[in-house]
Amino acid sequence: MPIVAILLVVLAAAWRVLAVHAPELGNFCPLVAVAFCGGVYFRRRWLWAIPFLALALSDLYLDHYYLVQFHYQFGLAGALLRLGCFGVALAMGRWVAGRRSWPLLASGTLASSLFFYLVTNTASWASDQGYAHTAAGWWQALTVGHPQFAPTLVFFRHSLASDLLFTVGFALILEALALRRGEPSLLGAPKASAP
Repeated sequence: MPIVAILLVVLAAAWRVLAVHAPELGNFCPLVAVAFCGGVYFRRRWLWAIPFLALALSDLYLDHYYLVQFHYQFGLAGALLRLGCFGVALAMGRWVAGRRSWPLLASGTLASSLFFYLVTNTASWASDQGYAHTAAGWWQALTVGHPQFAPTLVFFRHSLASDLLFTVGFALILEALALRRGEPSLLGAPKASAP
């Protein structure tokens, strides 16, 4: 199963790179879900590096793309902030893995996506001179963003939808593989310990 999970993570990061060339997708890529699902399903700690490596490599490409296409640079601070958000998503995934339920899987995905959205857009507002450093400027960063890009709420809607779809698809594939092998559900109710 780790091979299938690794393949899904790599494909999701590759989709992120491809999606930037289709503006109609407007950030429809499972960014945070890759790290979150790694936390839920990767039991070996060294496997946690795979989502980070895939996301960091796709970040390098996207930073270059935005610089060339729009003369907009995210920089090292932005990359480190995104990696920090991925770390929080992985930690949320580890927490969900210890409690193993479908509602927590959905809630963890939602919380991870919302956290990423709020942190990255707040950081953009704080560092980008294109935003007024007022409450109205912060609201602009969270809702409409810069006029040359799609509104940030559209990006959030698409990223949340793709995070939820990826998480459900990822979980269903790994659950089906576990069932096929005769193994217990990875997200079923934890077994009660004997008295």
